[in-house]
Formats: sequence, C-alpha cells, structure tokens
Amino acid sequence: MLLISEVDRVITGTMNKTLLRVGETAELLSVSRWTIYRWVEEGRLRGTKLGKGSLRIFRESVVGLIKSNESDMSDMVSRSEHS
Repeated sequence: MLLISEVDRVITGTMNKTLLRVGETAELLSVSRWTIYRWVEEGRLRGTKLGKGSLRIFRESVVGLIKSNESDMSDMVSRSEHS
C-alpha cells in the first residue's frame, strides 16, 4: 500500500486530475474495480457519472479515504501498544 505522501504525489503529480477513472482509483488503492464501485455505492468514495454512465471518482475522496484509514490504523497501533 502506498504511503500518504506517495499517494499525494501520484494523484497530484503528473495526473493532477479532479476526477479519476475507476481503474486508476483501484490501482492506487490496490483493490479491484468492483471494490471501487461498491465503495461508491456505500458512500466511502464520492463519484459522478459522465455521459451514459462512465463513473469517475473525485480525487479528494480518495485522499480522504486513505487519510481516514491511516488515522484509524494509528489509533489501533497506539491502543495495542498500551495493552
């Protein structure tokens, strides 16, 4: 899995897009395309349909998902260290 700084660099670097394709998002997060579709349905990621149904994912929602999970993991690590 990519670190936050690496994800920020990849997402904001050469790509510098507001909207990402499902495949790009899946690759960045190391999950399947179907997981991305499911996460959009569940509200974990924000997306929009273009044209006749081409789904695009908002870059900010990808970064937000990673950051929220990173803080969840750091909470778990700190709790396990105190056990």
